[in-house]
Amino acid sequence: MSSNNQEKLEAIRDFTQGSIFKQLIKLAMPIMAVSFIQMTYTMVDIIWIGRLGSKSVAAVGSVGLLMWMMNSFALLSKVSAEVSIGQSIGARRLDKAKIYASHTTTIALILGVSFAVLFLIFPQTVVSFFKLDTDIHIIAVDYLRLVIIGIPIMFLILNFSGVYIGSGRSDIPFYFNAIGLVFNIILDPILIFGLGFFPKLGTQGAAVATVFSQSVVLVLFIWHLRSKKGALGNFSFFIKPRKSYTLNILKLGIPVAAMNVYFSIINMNLTRIASIHGGHLGVTSQTTGGQIEGITWNTSQGFATALGSFVAQNYGAGRMERARRAYRYTLIAMTTLGIIVTWAFMFHGNDIFSIFIPEREAWLAGGNYLYIMAFSQIFMMLELTTQGMFNGLGRTSPPAIISIIFNTIRIPLAILLAKPMGINGVWWAISISSFFKGIVLMMWYLLVQKRLLGK
Repeated sequence: MSSNNQEKLEAIRDFTQGSIFKQLIKLAMPIMAVSFIQMTYTMVDIIWIGRLGSKSVAAVGSVGLLMWMMNSFALLSKVSAEVSIGQSIGARRLDKAKIYASHTTTIALILGVSFAVLFLIFPQTVVSFFKLDTDIHIIAVDYLRLVIIGIPIMFLILNFSGVYIGSGRSDIPFYFNAIGLVFNIILDPILIFGLGFFPKLGTQGAAVATVFSQSVVLVLFIWHLRSKKGALGNFSFFIKPRKSYTLNILKLGIPVAAMNVYFSIINMNLTRIASIHGGHLGVTSQTTGGQIEGITWNTSQGFATALGSFVAQNYGAGRMERARRAYRYTLIAMTTLGIIVTWAFMFHGNDIFSIFIPEREAWLAGGNYLYIMAFSQIFMMLELTTQGMFNGLGRTSPPAIISIIFNTIRIPLAILLAKPMGINGVWWAISISSFFKGIVLMMWYLLVQKRLLGK
């Protein structure tokens, strides 16, 4: 190994030895913080937009589902970066890690620009999918036309986060996203309601604040990557892809991206069904309630991402016992949190929802959504934790298969239950399917673990 590679490896966090739980926490906390920061972007928008009325929230929430779908596509490069770089570092191949970083960045840039152009050409068609009232539809289209600018930025931010997480340096994405959040918090009320020489822009002000804040984060990432302290050294951001590396990236990333994209499409369809059975309050309940539910989602996703990076290094180094113990520790932590959140949603759902939207009808409908979702929180966390384990092993297909099957079931189940139960039937369809996703995926992992032990 060259001296340059050795120096770089010393600057990277090695998870193949030392305290498992301490390393998991050290890696997971910044990742969770980043997830909460990204969630807070939307929550801050909703809190201020909620003062404009539930119709504005419904419009922004609908576009938010589209951005969720874009975020899901961006996971192709992010997860591939985390796993391929983590496994390369575990195998002491820093040269391969740098090549993978260049490839994932190239793919992220191409995808981000492509989707931005697509939405720029067809904004009306895209928003019409949700069957919104005319006045809400107009607000949503105007909002979408502005956030389109941030799509390539979002792709690159997630990719660079994956590069740092795969290198064991999850603190860097946290710092940069925190700075972006501060900008968003400051700019939101100023641009939404107007202040001084800043005009009142309404929902469009929230879009401008978000895009500007994300731009700050991207600039910080590029600056740090080009500095001497950047992850993996000074790798190229845009290169001509090599077949072998590209195929491995697609193999790792497509199942995860497909699973999350399909999940977002299912939720867009559920929002459409919610709009039919519950009007704009149904849309508001699902979109805003989903953001509140992000408390458990983002916490679980943060630990799952940390687990995936931890497992990738140990799997690459042939230390599977450490990987299995990390999975058990993560399950215990997530189950404990799941119990707490279940209790909060069941007994304080109305109070939690009223923080975001002060309209009585809106927070009553939203509180009902959270009550039903409470029954699925632990199983959702079980699914995400097990997904992290599979990702670290480089087996991203099983979670995708389980997710696609049971998310597909949500649509006919929602239509079936909505007939006798109204909008509550839609919420129960989501909760019931989450239960089965968590249980079945864990059973699949236990079978895989037996095969690994048999080798």
